[in-house]
Amino acid sequence: MAPLPADVTEITIGELADRSGVPASALRFYERQGLIRSRRTSGNQRRYDRATLRQVAFIRASHHLGIPLTVIGEVLALLPEGVAPSHDFWVKASECWSAELNSRIQRLERMRDRFTECIGCGCLSFEQCTLVNANDDLGRDGAGPRRLFNS
Repeated sequence: MAPLPADVTEITIGELADRSGVPASALRFYERQGLIRSRRTSGNQRRYDRATLRQVAFIRASHHLGIPLTVIGEVLALLPEGVAPSHDFWVKASECWSAELNSRIQRLERMRDRFTECIGCGCLSFEQCTLVNANDDLGRDGAGPRRLFNS
């Protein structure tokens, strides 16, 4: 795809979809959520500032990492209207989210380790089970898969 000429300041939703690889329906959703903005022509057609291309790239990359759209929107709100996210902006956003991403990784690793310990018991009622049966509460009712017996 040819680069946008320097004098092009606005693009249509179709051009934004083609250039970003994001379907027009998703772009309209992003707009309803306040993640991107457009202006309307006299014929009620959307026109996006060319900086929106980088904003959409930022949204996609961030969301791919598991950052919720509401959080992405909070960070994008810090950008002045019509300004594309710069390298410095990406670095600051990454720093903001680094602690949250590291925390998620640690939680997932703990879940994986606990699950590996518990998978061998089958009934999930051993004292070591902290996933489904913290403090072996089900063990007080007897051995075996207590939840299955009560179903």
